[in-house]
Amino acid sequence: MSQTVKTYLYAGLAVLFWSTVATSFKLALHEYDFIQLIFYVSAVTVVLLFFVLVAQRKTHLIFRQTKREWLYSLLMGAFNPLLYYLVLFKAYSLLPAQVAQPLNMIWPITLALLSVPMLKQKISWISFVALLISFVGVFFISSQGGFDGFGSTNPLGVVLAVGSSVLWSLYWIFNVKDTRDQVVKLFLNFAIGLIYLIPVVALFSSFKVYWGEAFIATIYSGVFEVGITYVLWLKAMNLTSSNAKIGNLVFFAPFLSLVFIHLILKETIYFTTFIGLLFIVSGVLVQQLDRRKRR
Repeated sequence: MSQTVKTYLYAGLAVLFWSTVATSFKLALHEYDFIQLIFYVSAVTVVLLFFVLVAQRKTHLIFRQTKREWLYSLLMGAFNPLLYYLVLFKAYSLLPAQVAQPLNMIWPITLALLSVPMLKQKISWISFVALLISFVGVFFISSQGGFDGFGSTNPLGVVLAVGSSVLWSLYWIFNVKDTRDQVVKLFLNFAIGLIYLIPVVALFSSFKVYWGEAFIATIYSGVFEVGITYVLWLKAMNLTSSNAKIGNLVFFAPFLSLVFIHLILKETIYFTTFIGLLFIVSGVLVQQLDRRKRR
């Protein structure tokens, strides 16, 4: 198998798995509340990433962290999984999957805007146009089929779904300054985040386990939302000679996700969802093209 074929195989599998997680989130939320879900998903992710480190013979790196690196992990664990997934899963509990999933996709735009004050990067007027295009998409998706659909759209859910993109952007801005091995720092972030989540579950939920479909969906989410899928994506990025070409494959995920949402969750996909998703993806692409042009 050639390197090019391996690259697209790893990237394609990652995109395929990412396109299924919105469905698995909703299936798990049929029985688990959003706090329980993030706790169990994080636990599965920690176990899986530990075995990945064992397979890669990198477990010794866990114990070679400097004081500064431990502080970074303490901070990053608070952002992801604690804050980010609590906000995201709460949004999924309040909104249809076809609404929550695309709204989270505007994070590249918020990342560009936040990079101005936090990373001292310049921003062009095109990025503001990209933001406007994406928010037109947010309007269409929130309408759920027409103006009457606004009445059935939970406004808190929309705010949380969009807000999750801000938290994800902040996570990656802080991540830029952390040069450790990607899998090692992700493992430490989730392990520390899991510790943070224990008192949250104890105070606001319970450690009850529901067996059946929701349990399987929870395990699936932990494996394919972060664990294996993240490793596959990293392998693809390490093999490719053009990160841009591989990165563009990500835009197939939300459209594939709608297929799984319709077939498995039986949600009726509104035509406004497709229109809104096209606006969001277009806005992200405009912002990405502007960034490459300036480089």
